[in-house]
Amino acid sequence: MKKGKVYIVGAGPGDAGLITLKGIRCLEKAEVVIYDHLVNPEILRHAHAEAQFLYAGKQGGDHTLSQDQINERLVSEAKAGKIVTRLKGGDPLIFGRGGEEAEVLARAGIAFEIVPGVTSAIAVPAYAGISLTQRGYTSTLAFVTGHEDRSKEGTDIDWKSLAGIGTVVFLMGVKNLPNIAAALIAHGKAAETPAALIRWGTTPEQRTVTAPLGGIAEAAEQAGIQPPAILVVGDVVSLRERLNWFEKLPLFGKGIVVTRPEAQAEGLGELLAAQGARVIFFPTIRVEPPADWSAVDEAIGRIETYSWIVFTSANGVDFFLKRLKERGRDLRDLKGVRIATIGPATAAKIGTLGLRVDLVPGRYLSEGVVEAFAGIDVAGKRVFLPRAEEARDVIPEGLRKMGATVDVATVYRTVPSDHNPEEILKPLREGGIDVLTFTSPSTLTNFLRIVGKGFCLPPAAKIACIGPITADAVRKAGLPVDILEERYTVEGLVEAIVRHFVDGGRE
Repeated sequence: MKKGKVYIVGAGPGDAGLITLKGIRCLEKAEVVIYDHLVNPEILRHAHAEAQFLYAGKQGGDHTLSQDQINERLVSEAKAGKIVTRLKGGDPLIFGRGGEEAEVLARAGIAFEIVPGVTSAIAVPAYAGISLTQRGYTSTLAFVTGHEDRSKEGTDIDWKSLAGIGTVVFLMGVKNLPNIAAALIAHGKAAETPAALIRWGTTPEQRTVTAPLGGIAEAAEQAGIQPPAILVVGDVVSLRERLNWFEKLPLFGKGIVVTRPEAQAEGLGELLAAQGARVIFFPTIRVEPPADWSAVDEAIGRIETYSWIVFTSANGVDFFLKRLKERGRDLRDLKGVRIATIGPATAAKIGTLGLRVDLVPGRYLSEGVVEAFAGIDVAGKRVFLPRAEEARDVIPEGLRKMGATVDVATVYRTVPSDHNPEEILKPLREGGIDVLTFTSPSTLTNFLRIVGKGFCLPPAAKIACIGPITADAVRKAGLPVDILEERYTVEGLVEAIVRHFVDGGRE
């Protein structure tokens, strides 16, 4: 029987991009993932598709599993020979009980590793524009748990010494905030000392309240700040006026829905998140291989007879090349065959394979492909078009009029996803969605299938589309097109969304 092992991994403070590379590798090889409440769900996408997930979070004192139960599960899974990744918010050893879990594993003779994470104590202030140890402000820094109850007998906190520290960061101190402020002031910290309370730091839900130490508890109450939040006390808080970068991103806090299939969603999501958006993944379609490969296999069997292959999507590239390999052939068999793509994104996909793209139209749509071929002699030439099951016939009809023989074969098909409509309808009703994005007519069609008849778009929510074909489909469905990107690129779509909000909707 193989030996099990446990990786105690810090997932970072909230931004999914702040997990370490080693942490991702531990997730990729885990057979069991035990994760906490503050772990960003997007991080779990790095785990193996067949991994078992166990939620062990606690919220407001409500424990899904007790610490003893978590410890028992870590030991039992590892003893069963499994690779376990214990995913904890922030850093596992900074007020995270990771050390206690490691002690349990050590006593049980279980192999383990501790993978540090970016603690919220340093990341959250950085995202709020607060440099904890700025030269000219302070050279001393302390991290303190805010959970400790001052009314208990005895304390681990030396308040007198703490009051003399230049910057003090309290984690998990919202409920105890009045006591914390009072204790610092009573032991010599000036009531005028700048303080900041930061909720959901490093995420698009980040919210920051600043006030003098003597008034921070009242300011937090008036603002309705609830956990999770951290408190920063010190003159460095005044740096926020100049260093606040995250909350000034153009799409900060905007809820933007990505409806693309999962395989293509990540790229668009990353671009939106880089502009501060709160990305909501709601893939409306799944991309699957065709039910019948016969037409593709026939084309592969005579691949050397083609003068051109025309790819109209990155999906078409992926599925065709996968089938090419399954049929015992490879890229060398494309020698002498010229390649055309519908746009730069598909061309870039080809380029990653070391292949040269011979033709990219000026307009990234089917009509543009036909126009691009107008100056090329294809009469009597054979052209292969591997594409989606449902597609317009503009390209094959246009090339046939030029005298080409065009073989069309389905290399993939799109099917509706199985998402619960309430996943998207609830945040729409509650005003949590600012933009719905559609990158193809199929994403729209299947979105409407999921949400059902009678769907009504809230007035505050906008619709963003790539290209006139998708825009026409949206309008035919009786919905408005508020943001239109005509270059057929996700980069352009993000730029158009940014312009919409920065310019107040003026294009």
